[in-house]
Amino acid sequence: MKQLLLLFVVLFNLNVFAQNDEYSIYVKDIETLQPIENATVMVLKTKQVLMTNADGKITFVLSGGSNIQVSEMNYENLTVRWAALKESGFVVYLKNKKENLDEVVVSKENPQKMLQKVVSNSKQKISVAHRLKVYVREFFMLDNQYSYYNDGLVNFQFNKNNTTTLLVEQNRSYGLIDTDVSADLKGYDLNDIMENYSNFKYLDPLLDAKAKKEYDFTTKGHSKNKDYYIMSIVPLDKAKEAIDNFEIIYDPEKKIIIEFTISVTPATLDKVEEKTKEGEKNITKSFVKVNYRWDGTDYYLLSSNEEIGYNVVLKDKTKNVQVRNSFVTTGFNKQNFTYSESDVFKEKSLFNKKNKILTNYWDISGFTATEQEKAIIASLEFKL
Repeated sequence: MKQLLLLFVVLFNLNVFAQNDEYSIYVKDIETLQPIENATVMVLKTKQVLMTNADGKITFVLSGGSNIQVSEMNYENLTVRWAALKESGFVVYLKNKKENLDEVVVSKENPQKMLQKVVSNSKQKISVAHRLKVYVREFFMLDNQYSYYNDGLVNFQFNKNNTTTLLVEQNRSYGLIDTDVSADLKGYDLNDIMENYSNFKYLDPLLDAKAKKEYDFTTKGHSKNKDYYIMSIVPLDKAKEAIDNFEIIYDPEKKIIIEFTISVTPATLDKVEEKTKEGEKNITKSFVKVNYRWDGTDYYLLSSNEEIGYNVVLKDKTKNVQVRNSFVTTGFNKQNFTYSESDVFKEKSLFNKKNKILTNYWDISGFTATEQEKAIIASLEFKL
């Protein structure tokens, strides 16, 4: 009897492990065979959303089977049947769209007024109460050396007014931060950033009537996707304050923003007067890219990438700081999560939060690290 019981336990455990297999998929361009970064991969059974890294790779764990949907705005969507994905490290090839529409001016309406309508409608669509499961991560460099890293799997509960409640499921932090610049990380507020993305706060400078004196607005068709338009907004030569370049991809029928990018060019930075007082910062690099997803019924933040570099003026020296952070939404749900008040994360950032590691969430929660990134993280972990 004991032998039968032991056999049952062994078979049960083997079955559990077999049902929770780890799968890796690589997404590539069918013509160039190059990896496609930031392609969206949805596991249709669980509705889990993942994004490919610079190697075109995603990794996930699944019990049982599911078809996989792969999409990227410059490529034709593809649904892959589960039967084809049994082999580990499966490669999915996407066909590039060849619309070539970028030279066509698509609207005679005042671009700024169009943008105001699109932003207003996007805010309305995204303001429905919902929750997002998000994988967040941050790399920090001091004087061109990686010195700190953190990531976490968190949940944001959005109220109807786009304010958020934050719960942290898991997190880890490695490395050390120089005391002269640690305040910058402590001021990195996850709730504020997420609320700014949902309120399209980064686009506020373009909505003011005075923006026409600072920026040139141009609208064209998307070169690869006939369903989208691209609005480019660049500072005029005579601009006194504007330094950012904007590119906004939007759906003209639904009037919702699909993606926006904000960047500063070296040529623009050269025009900015250098600050010399202690504690002041001189920007050396600034890049923001935010993506949104419309799945047919719901509209929500999909991902974001921000990079900022600056020189901070200290009493006897100048230090260079570079920060790169990412948000990737891996789950969307209209149901509120239940929690006690003690579960709410009330700090601003994951900085100095005690590590809570239950699974290898960083590999399977939305955005798989590249081999280079893994090496950086490992080097910081061993420094502790």
